[in-house]
Amino acid sequence: MSLDGFDIAILRALQQDGALTNTALSEIVNLSPSQCSRRRSALEAAQLISGYSARLNADRLGFGLRAIVRVNLRSHGGTNESGFASFIARHPEVRAAFSVSGDADYILDLRTPDLESFARFIHEHLLPHELVAQVRSEIVLRTLKDSPGVDLARLPASAR
Repeated sequence: MSLDGFDIAILRALQQDGALTNTALSEIVNLSPSQCSRRRSALEAAQLISGYSARLNADRLGFGLRAIVRVNLRSHGGTNESGFASFIARHPEVRAAFSVSGDADYILDLRTPDLESFARFIHEHLLPHELVAQVRSEIVLRTLKDSPGVDLARLPASAR
């Protein structure tokens, strides 16, 4: 799908506030509500918009501990990778998980209420898992930047 200036403006506005109605969106991007609706539907159909959600304040909701956990598996291969992915999917403490290059196989972003619940997850679930060889974790002390979405000002020419 080739994007024009209106599509990019719609994506930018929805990335800031996914709850915008087509009427509110039309005022921001200077198109009619029906044109915004048609374009939004096309962006969704092209999977450039993968969903809508609210950004919740984890700290205020009682999930005050955030940790970045690096995991190395004992061995690699299709069943091990899918088995670990299944394990991760069953644990809501893991908010994001990435297969990465470098000195870890996976990086996990965890949210728990406190250090005790974090330690319980690590010691009762992650470390005993038969696929896990090594775990290294860092507790996030302060978040300097946590931007959702993408920088549409730097959209590659190939996407336009």
